[in-house]
Amino acid sequence: MSHFSLHRMNGKGDTGSDSDSDHRVKRRKPNPALNGTPKASPAGNPNSFAARMMAKMGHVEGQGLGASGKGRLAPIDVQLRPQGAGLGAVKEKTKQAKEEEKREASFRGEVLEDSEEEEKKRRRKLKEKRVSGISGAGTTPARPTTKYRTATEIEAAADGLKVPNVLKSIIDATTSEMKLLNGAAGLMKSYSTMVPSETEAEKIARRARRDLEAFAEEWETLSERKKYLELQESQMAAEIVEEDDEARKIEEVISAVKDLQGLSLESSDADSLTAVWEEIAAKLELIQLAYEDEVESLPLQEIAVAAIHPLFKKAMVDWRPLQEPRYLVPYLDRLSQILGIKPPSTSTDLTLGNEVPYTKPPSKSTTTYETMLYTLWLPPVRSAITNDWDPYDPSPLLALITSWQPILPAFILTSLIDNHIVHRLTTALQAWSPHRTSRKNRSTSSNQIPPHTYIFAWLPYLPPYQTSPTSNHGLLHSLRQKLKSVLSTYPIEKPPPTGLTAWQPILTSSLTHILTRHLLPRLSSHLSANLVIDPSDQDLSPLTQVLAWTIPLFSPETTAHLLVAELFPKWHQTLHLWLTSGPNYEEIGQWFQWWKEQIPEEVRCHPVTEAEWTRGLETITLALDLGPEHVATQLPPPPASSSLPAAATAPLKPPAEAIPPKNKEPVDLLPETTFRDVVEDWCAAQSLLFLPLREADPSSGMPLFRITASASGRGGAVVFLRGDVVWARGKGEGKGFAPVGLDEGLVGRAEGR
Repeated sequence: MSHFSLHRMNGKGDTGSDSDSDHRVKRRKPNPALNGTPKASPAGNPNSFAARMMAKMGHVEGQGLGASGKGRLAPIDVQLRPQGAGLGAVKEKTKQAKEEEKREASFRGEVLEDSEEEEKKRRRKLKEKRVSGISGAGTTPARPTTKYRTATEIEAAADGLKVPNVLKSIIDATTSEMKLLNGAAGLMKSYSTMVPSETEAEKIARRARRDLEAFAEEWETLSERKKYLELQESQMAAEIVEEDDEARKIEEVISAVKDLQGLSLESSDADSLTAVWEEIAAKLELIQLAYEDEVESLPLQEIAVAAIHPLFKKAMVDWRPLQEPRYLVPYLDRLSQILGIKPPSTSTDLTLGNEVPYTKPPSKSTTTYETMLYTLWLPPVRSAITNDWDPYDPSPLLALITSWQPILPAFILTSLIDNHIVHRLTTALQAWSPHRTSRKNRSTSSNQIPPHTYIFAWLPYLPPYQTSPTSNHGLLHSLRQKLKSVLSTYPIEKPPPTGLTAWQPILTSSLTHILTRHLLPRLSSHLSANLVIDPSDQDLSPLTQVLAWTIPLFSPETTAHLLVAELFPKWHQTLHLWLTSGPNYEEIGQWFQWWKEQIPEEVRCHPVTEAEWTRGLETITLALDLGPEHVATQLPPPPASSSLPAAATAPLKPPAEAIPPKNKEPVDLLPETTFRDVVEDWCAAQSLLFLPLREADPSSGMPLFRITASASGRGGAVVFLRGDVVWARGKGEGKGFAPVGLDEGLVGRAEGR
């Protein structure tokens, strides 16, 4: 044993320096990237521990991991980089990993494409294969051999060229052998195999071959030029035919124009002129139908205008536009196409990029038809508007404009409206003075005609800048200025001018602003200065005059606020004065109800005025509660302005001096009797209970009580007290409160009858 131990210590069992060196050698592992032989994975060995454990868990050799066998098929392979190499030196993804990715993609029904680098590599290999198939690596491709045509081929290519037979029987000097050619085979072959010495015959043959090629090229050039000249000749012949047709059409038009010149215009009879117009219109229509397709090429518009110009000029001399609005319109309408009249619906609006609207500017030059109308038609119409037309009667001029608008140029109509029609309308509007009557004829004075009766008819014909309610120029701007002037000076005592409400759809908010700024302050001042509340002799004319303005022109809310500011302060003062000077409450009640009837219902029922009526009723109730002994001294006066919210909603209370101070000796005064005390005494006399319910009515906010004959305090009637009236709830759900009297009816309801 000792020998064995010693042997171990002296040999492999030595723990000296040799053992340390052997240990370092064992720890060194070969680099697979250097020798190219990676170590086999132990999982690939079917007898390894990992393989046996996987077989026990149901894994089958050749299938992937998982119950479905779609998992990884091979162990993860590690791609090692050479020692000292950084990232990117080698491809990090191994071939095995790429195959696994493609296999997983196939299970998902996808096709995994190669990376960009692999695709470039694959294309590079395909290109190298194609290049290697054409020529060997490093060799230059052979130059293509030049092919020459034979004499027979030259003769066949040059149509019409005849090659003499003597040129076809020439010596072929392109080969090492000299032979006589009877045919044209091999005429134009390469000279690379020509014999070094060239005889005179061979030189002649070569020159003849060059001359033959030059003749063939020249022949082809001349043939192409011949074809071009033939084509040019045919085109010129077609143009000559077209020119002849056009000349024939012009001659026909000249002949038709000469027929028009033969018409006589000497007669001044209306029937004769009508016949001439019919004849001219019929002949121009024939020209229009005959040359409908040549309207752009032939001067048909100038011909038509020249034909009708003398007749049109003669007709305009005696024409009365306002009496004959449709004069000559049917004839011009018939000739609208040949005269170049565009329909009014023709729009010049275009669309640029991103749907930006753009209006094409009008042409700076006029047509012959437009010039004729501007020089012959416009002067008599302008004179009729200035001298004969009554702006308060728009129908004659409207008939004229409506009749001529389809055949009238747009610039003429615009000039006529802006410079003449609107000017006359503005002049009539400035003369409008509804509060001033004419001394000669007070009933039919023109300055009292409402503007809407003659301006409304022109609104569809006016341009937008004339009818804009917010524009600072135009007809409606003049109307707004005139309304401000009229409303600032019109007497309030007179009825309002008729037609003011008709402008509401046109002026919209502008009219409301004008009425509020220029009329409402004057109505308020008139009501404040002229209305006197006098129960003995009441004069309602100031109120009636103000309501005649406010009801049609203002909203009920505006009217209600106006009455609260100017009427109710005086009304409350008169009521307080009446209550404190020996009142008759029956007369006060009638007076109270009469005043409510004088206010229109939509204003009377407004919450603002309802608060004033409620305040007046509370004043009367407080005066009843105070009694005749204390009402004169303890009834609080009304506030200086009832328009304040607190004054309109706060309940009236007895003055502070009516409550005796605590530091003074109590005064032997009789207790104040209220209406609740009266009701309680009546209930006690009828053997009924009067019980507070400790809740309020949701609609009125008054505290609720129960009047019942039951000792348990149930049943009976639910009531509340307002003023000196008992309000009882109706029977059944959803019934409101109604006033009842202290009589047998209330007793029956308390007893459940």
